[in-house]
Amino acid sequence: MNYYSHPYFLSKTRLHKVNSTMQKSVIRCLKTILCGALVFSNLVSSKAFADVVLETNVRIADNGLYFDGQDLDYSNLNQANTGDVYDFFFGRSISAHGDAVKTYQHYIFMTWYRGGKEDRHVMLTRYNRLTGEQVDIEFPHRHTGFRGDPNIGESHNTIGLAVSPINGTIHMVYDMHAYDDNNHGSVFRDDFFRYSYSIAGAADVPDSDFTLDLFVKDTSSISQGDDDYKHLVMTGDLSDRDNFARLTYPKFFTTDDGTLLLYMRLGGNNNGAYVYNRYDASTEKWSTFTPFNHNNQQSRGNPYNWGLYGNIKYLNGKLRIGFQQRSSDNNDKFKYQNGVYYAYSNHPEGFGDWFNHRDEPITWPLVNSDEVKVFEPGDYITHEQPNSVYIVKDFDWTVTARGDIHTISLVQTNTSSADAQEFGFADVPREKLYIHAYKPAGADEFVIDTDFVGASAIYTSGDNIYIIGLEDGRPYIEMAQGGTNSFSRVYEATNGPLFTHGTIYIKHGKVYYYLMERGSGNALPLHLQVFDLGISGVELAFEQAEMTLPLGYNALSISTIPSILESSRTIESVSLYIDDVLVSRLDSAPFTWTNAEAQLENLTVGNYQLRAVATDSTNETTEVSSTLTIVDPTPSVSFPQDTFSFTEGYTSFSLNVSASTPIGTRTIDTVELYVNDNLIRSESAAPYQWGHNAEFNDELLNLPVGTHELRAVVRDSEGLTNEAIATLVIAEAIVAPTVTFSQVPSSIQEGYTSLNIQVDADSPMNSRTIANVRLTVNGTLVSELSSGPYQWTAAMSALSALSVGTHQLRAIATDSAGLTSAASAQLTVTARPTTTTPTPSGSSGGGSGGASSIAVLAFLLFCIGLRTRRTNMK
Repeated sequence: MNYYSHPYFLSKTRLHKVNSTMQKSVIRCLKTILCGALVFSNLVSSKAFADVVLETNVRIADNGLYFDGQDLDYSNLNQANTGDVYDFFFGRSISAHGDAVKTYQHYIFMTWYRGGKEDRHVMLTRYNRLTGEQVDIEFPHRHTGFRGDPNIGESHNTIGLAVSPINGTIHMVYDMHAYDDNNHGSVFRDDFFRYSYSIAGAADVPDSDFTLDLFVKDTSSISQGDDDYKHLVMTGDLSDRDNFARLTYPKFFTTDDGTLLLYMRLGGNNNGAYVYNRYDASTEKWSTFTPFNHNNQQSRGNPYNWGLYGNIKYLNGKLRIGFQQRSSDNNDKFKYQNGVYYAYSNHPEGFGDWFNHRDEPITWPLVNSDEVKVFEPGDYITHEQPNSVYIVKDFDWTVTARGDIHTISLVQTNTSSADAQEFGFADVPREKLYIHAYKPAGADEFVIDTDFVGASAIYTSGDNIYIIGLEDGRPYIEMAQGGTNSFSRVYEATNGPLFTHGTIYIKHGKVYYYLMERGSGNALPLHLQVFDLGISGVELAFEQAEMTLPLGYNALSISTIPSILESSRTIESVSLYIDDVLVSRLDSAPFTWTNAEAQLENLTVGNYQLRAVATDSTNETTEVSSTLTIVDPTPSVSFPQDTFSFTEGYTSFSLNVSASTPIGTRTIDTVELYVNDNLIRSESAAPYQWGHNAEFNDELLNLPVGTHELRAVVRDSEGLTNEAIATLVIAEAIVAPTVTFSQVPSSIQEGYTSLNIQVDADSPMNSRTIANVRLTVNGTLVSELSSGPYQWTAAMSALSALSVGTHQLRAIATDSAGLTSAASAQLTVTARPTTTTPTPSGSSGGGSGGASSIAVLAFLLFCIGLRTRRTNMK
């Protein structure tokens, strides 16, 4: 039961959290009366409800940087205080903020900026839990401020921190907010990404040796001097510089096998992507970044661009992502963010094999966020006006060890008076609602629970979930079992310093709460508090969180690693179960089982549930679960879609192929891409891409019209191969038919008996023919010809007797797909000439002409007479 949700303490809106001292006392009494039986039951049945203990409380520094001045906006940036007061942009916190605390062996590492305003140096502190000693390293770099202005603090410019458990290197990425060579007046040219790293083994050197000399200087061509410990790229190759531009919010993870991953946001708030890279401890080099999603999504067919507000986390053996979306669509009901989105990867480092919460495969990199949408918090309040729904803060998510997914959200009415007046919701009642949406392990859908008091963050350890924060300036911890909404307060500080904010890291059942004390000025104390969550006096883990073996395996080894957290206890035994069938119980280390056990021999393809139960000397038990998967060892390869379609003349085609091996001990050696059995190129490392940048832009271009076969062939480190087939269709460009008059007289004479009109028509497209050609005269159809020659004559009635004057001829050609073209010509019919009458003698035509005519006539008469006489003589 959540005692804060009891009707004595909540109004009908269930949003008012109890804060007063008197109310807290009443709560404790009613908690005993109303919830005591339930809590006692949980104390007996689960060590999750053991006491939470503050075991370490240490002051780390007196002078952490803090922004104590005015919250500026874009209208008053030029009015920043140039004195001691430190004005800021976005938020006040920069120390004890972000990914600033990590553990390694018995050390705790913390990053911070040193105050006050004129100092601003990047700092690294190592605290030794065994001796209580701490050592600080000062780096030459100082917080550069908002867009390079040191008078304006920038809260986004946190310091991300990691320690490699494999080789003891220390890694820091810091002081950046989407910088590149050119933005903000090029103030960050050759300095837009800041990465510092140590030599191997630096994490656990003696205190006296823990100095800046452990870190590697930048000696590249763009080094900023002898004390430059910032590197522009993480790969060591400056030609990769574009891959490290426009990044914000560094956060490191460690996978189950000790591999370091870093994720950051690429781009801006409403057009961004989450990208991540990996550290190869054997070569001491990082890869370039790989995107979870594409930015500029509209250019890839999405209706709008969008960005992400959330986190990538490594939980329960998988890389996972949860976020809210900030869309570039400013005409919907949301002011900034909307939705809750979640996905996870079955690839150990997130290079493919991404799924939504329903275990359905998704497009990777993602373009359409709807593929991973869980639900819409905005549907739980009534506002529908543009910009009326505000879902900006108090979003977080986590996943328990057994797979319960939890998200928390706050949805409320936008309180901007300008928006309220413009879009007509100024007089509408305000609404505010906290939502806890969770999906218990094994469930099909999320439970959307609005009976939730609210929180800004949610955490997990083991199978429990925790809300950890500050109330009235002091830490508190609330806990619930995974897959439930039944929170109970298990820790609450009642004395000690008051804090303004903090950042949290949880590992092995302990909370590392890195805090800044309240105060005045821009140099405030920093503290570290370590809480034992009291989950168990014994920790137990499988050496491998998940195991995958090929069918027909000839060796299998399952090992568990018990740890004693209380020195007074010992391990009595560890039992292994497979699908709830006991394999055997071991009473001494090593706690390892092999395929010599009958239950572990000749397993067939499928998933098997492994469960180990450790019993200590107090008879307390701790158990842990894992999955053993037997798979066909053939590597997999797939195209993002079955068919790709383009029109001839296309200018870009980027192809990304996913490839993986189901066997954790194997790797992908190569992925080859063939087009029509012609090898394009072989890729030896993920991401497997072709045509993706300027160097390879034309390798998939200039293919002829027709259907082409794309074939990807994968080969793993054992020589096993597989292939995937996709189709590439290049369609002809649509071109209209051609039509011309090849023969038509410009004019003919009235009474004509002969007329010949000829038209040439053809389709430039190989796949089309001419279906017909029609001829019209003055808009009237003469006839339609379905095959050539396209010829018309005067024998056609419509052309047999055209009147005197100019006539408009039009030829219309239609191709086999119905596309038409036309040509025009003119035909002029002229009038017949008038007949001329001979002029008589004596007329005005002239005398000599008349005399000649008479002489001719006399001669003809003489000849006729002569012929007559000859005839009579016969």
